[in-house]
Amino acid sequence: MNRIGFVFQSSPHSTTKGREGLDAILAASAYSEDIHIFFIGDGVLQLLENQQPEQILSRDYISGFKMLALYDLEEIFVCQTALSNRGLQANNLNIDVDVIPNQQINEKLAQCAQVMVF
Repeated sequence: MNRIGFVFQSSPHSTTKGREGLDAILAASAYSEDIHIFFIGDGVLQLLENQQPEQILSRDYISGFKMLALYDLEEIFVCQTALSNRGLQANNLNIDVDVIPNQQINEKLAQCAQVMVF
């Protein structure tokens, strides 16, 4: 099966995109093992640890990203520029990721046969 890319570019809890993207990844993992996941722009905020969505009466789907390892989804990339622009580092995130520059993000996205953006 062809490589599928999932791109998160929206901040968490402002829309349902993050939760829908996570659900789509978990569903697609039943059919494909060649999945790459990208967090760019405000999407890096999806992975911030210690979020308290219940304070805004939102569902805590963020902890669901920890399940990616259980599904053997290890190709998870975070944009280095997006992190630094927000004053963040990889140790601020709730899962292990590969922090890479924009150029590598673009190269890896180009290798995906299908790309879904959330």
